Amino acid sequence: MSDPAASSRPGDAALASLGLTPPASPPADSSPHTFPDGGTWRTEIPSVEGPEALATVLGEAARLEVPIHRISQGSGVWMLTDAEISEMVDACAAAGTELCLFTGPRGTWDIGAATRTPSGGAGLRARGQRAVAGCVEDAIRATELGVRCLLVADEGVLWLLHQLRERGTLPADTTLKVSALIGPVNPVSIGVHERLGADSVNIPSDLTLEHLSEIRRETRVPLDFYLEAPDDLGGYVRMHEIAELVRRGAPIYLKFGLSKAPAIYPYGAHLRDVTLASARERVRRGRLALDLLDRLGAAEGMSPLGSRLPGQLRRFPGEATR
Repeated sequence: MSDPAASSRPGDAALASLGLTPPASPPADSSPHTFPDGGTWRTEIPSVEGPEALATVLGEAARLEVPIHRISQGSGVWMLTDAEISEMVDACAAAGTELCLFTGPRGTWDIGAATRTPSGGAGLRARGQRAVAGCVEDAIRATELGVRCLLVADEGVLWLLHQLRERGTLPADTTLKVSALIGPVNPVSIGVHERLGADSVNIPSDLTLEHLSEIRRETRVPLDFYLEAPDDLGGYVRMHEIAELVRRGAPIYLKFGLSKAPAIYPYGAHLRDVTLASARERVRRGRLALDLLDRLGAAEGMSPLGSRLPGQLRRFPGEATR
């Protein structure tokens, strides 16, 4: 793993020339973990809501030379036709990019009002057994159409999908990604999500660098991290910490989100212009972030394009594994 701590930051010499001390070198507590291919970081473009947005992202990524390991969608499997899902599966396969679709009803997608209260209620989890069943139905439908990554916003649904994967109802190479909507915030809870079946966990972008080091002392499950978070997730911008985020958080997916952008879930044609414009800008943000990573001397360690599996992770024993 490359160590950005060994390289001075651009601007250190200029600060020193003015008699100012550059920021202290980071402590030597790099993450000991990697992806199974040896890489320390991968990339993700979120909120890609259909075939047209996907084509926009892939075209812009080719133009700006932005490698994309994963593309994720937030409106949900049920917001896409079979033909649209198949088109997205084929386009991602041709690009060597993993496609991740969101499963089932959640929180604001039913009549439950608690998510609209100041407390947020139970968050955007699956509310009741019908919602759980809807998530499972979405998972089965999506994987039958060739999708191999499912986005999950409920711990119970995560455990069920993992069990179905172990039983063979879902393909064995299906990966399960925990949504930022329920992102756990401490090493113990992240370890619980890993054991429930998570293959990557989206943690909130307001966690500190020290928090990342704490997480890596407990678990090696890949982390998904918004370098720039949507406003409804805080609007945090962490781009200038990209090298340290990789060093401490590896293996990590660098997510190129977009603040100050309108919400687009659930997506429809009435939101077409803003969705395509924000898709292009997310790729541009990715180019800016990767350029910065290169200037910091920390660009080494990217997983090969096409890499998607997380490696060996810890799981709770269950009916399917006994």
